Amino acid sequence: MLIIRPEPLSAEAFRDFGEVIETRGRDHFMINNGSTQRYHRLAEVMLGTPEDRGIISIFRAQRLPMPLDVKMLERHPLGSQAFVPLKQNPFLVLVAPASDEPDPSAIRAFITDGTQGVNYHPGVWHHPVLACVEEDDFLVVDREGEGNNCDEYFFADNTRIQLVHDA
Repeated sequence: MLIIRPEPLSAEAFRDFGEVIETRGRDHFMINNGSTQRYHRLAEVMLGTPEDRGIISIFRAQRLPMPLDVKMLERHPLGSQAFVPLKQNPFLVLVAPASDEPDPSAIRAFITDGTQGVNYHPGVWHHPVLACVEEDDFLVVDREGEGNNCDEYFFADNTRIQLVHDA
């Protein structure tokens, strides 16, 4: 059995999977007559075709029991997908590099600090949102357009992957 434990989320550690959306350590400039700091372009919405649209949604997620048997991962081949916590609760991120199929030995887990969001690059395998509290809300920015933009991969029954998080 492969046991995965989350590490703290950082831009450096997450670089191969996408961008960390956070203000800490990021440049900003003043707008609105000096009353607002703008942290510009923290992540890029990636769309597959000119006809695609970037959309904003809210996902309300329920906490799953831990340890979690990881049975599947998904990816979005035609666009990026960003998750930003609305209630400043930490959440878990489980990812694997973009490839034809996710490699269990390459899966990594991260825990956010509640102020960080993530933007998955197109094709990066990830687990559906993993809340750390009973119910949590996330602002989600992703792609809407023609074509299937959600591939799901289910691991074989003899592949045991477990995410362990002591919250």
